[in-house]
Amino acid sequence: MKKLSAILLSLVLCLSFAACGKSENKTKTDKSEYKVGIIQYMSHPSLDNCYKGIVEALDESGIKYTADYQTGSSNSADSDCVNFAKNMVASKCDVIFAIATPAAKAAFAATDDTDIPVIFCAVNDPVASELVESMEKPGYACTGTSDVLDLKAQVDLIQSMQPEAKKIGILYTSSEDNSISNLKKFKDICGKRGLTVVDKAVQGASDIPAAAEDLASKVDCINNFTDNNVVNNLSVVLSAAEKNNIPVYGSEEEQVKNGCLASMSIDYKALGKVTGNMAADVLKGKDASKMAVKTISEATPLVNTDVLSKLKMTMPEKYSSAQTVTTNK
Repeated sequence: MKKLSAILLSLVLCLSFAACGKSENKTKTDKSEYKVGIIQYMSHPSLDNCYKGIVEALDESGIKYTADYQTGSSNSADSDCVNFAKNMVASKCDVIFAIATPAAKAAFAATDDTDIPVIFCAVNDPVASELVESMEKPGYACTGTSDVLDLKAQVDLIQSMQPEAKKIGILYTSSEDNSISNLKKFKDICGKRGLTVVDKAVQGASDIPAAAEDLASKVDCINNFTDNNVVNNLSVVLSAAEKNNIPVYGSEEEQVKNGCLASMSIDYKALGKVTGNMAADVLKGKDASKMAVKTISEATPLVNTDVLSKLKMTMPEKYSSAQTVTTNK
């Protein structure tokens, strides 16, 4: 219905009634207090930081609001998000935040045929996930921020840390759009550099222990994306890698603090703040369907010196000025 409304709107510009669907939002700007829904796919440090940034931005905006904050459990996150979204629509939230791709897709579906805008955060590929028509012009009352990973810089980092590495392992969840998109891009980059990517798909948390053990025995290192299921079970992946004396590379700061060797890191709290500011603009009357998706693509090199020492590796000269952290105790 959302796509159909958008198509009709573009073909028949005079039909302003199309705005009653998701083609644009009708946020009321005269309310003294707004009801905000926040759906977080599951709890892990990256997504937690997104939430913190969103709340900080809303608080700084001066808007008065009450928040219905819901987080999916690791075993039922997909169905949880669907239920959260339906409940928030029923309670007539003025805007719904959705943190991570599965949460965004649930909110997008639940708000079909309503005028409730969805503002997503940490969605790697909003176009492939069919949340927007394009990054510049969403087309629906659904927009937000994208955590675009600098995969070329990540491969540079891996090759600098391990010049002899030939096989890089990727563990990913087959139902996560962001992971599938990143895997394709990562393979393209590695293929041009003569590197082999060994990928292993899992469906849920219960698949990770065996998959991680198998993968770690076949590669020189493991690279982790922002796959929510894998990140939530990072300790299992790290344990398998340690048994095989290989490093795991993360995609953001919290993963490195929790035991990954290094990453080209994204600041997820900053991403959350950008998302919160976008929602504040929508609540003040801006049309979400005309707000371009924003990205934070600047990546900062980060190295865990505890892991570096444990693996008896040395810091490459190229990254001598990289930010360093130690493992969380």
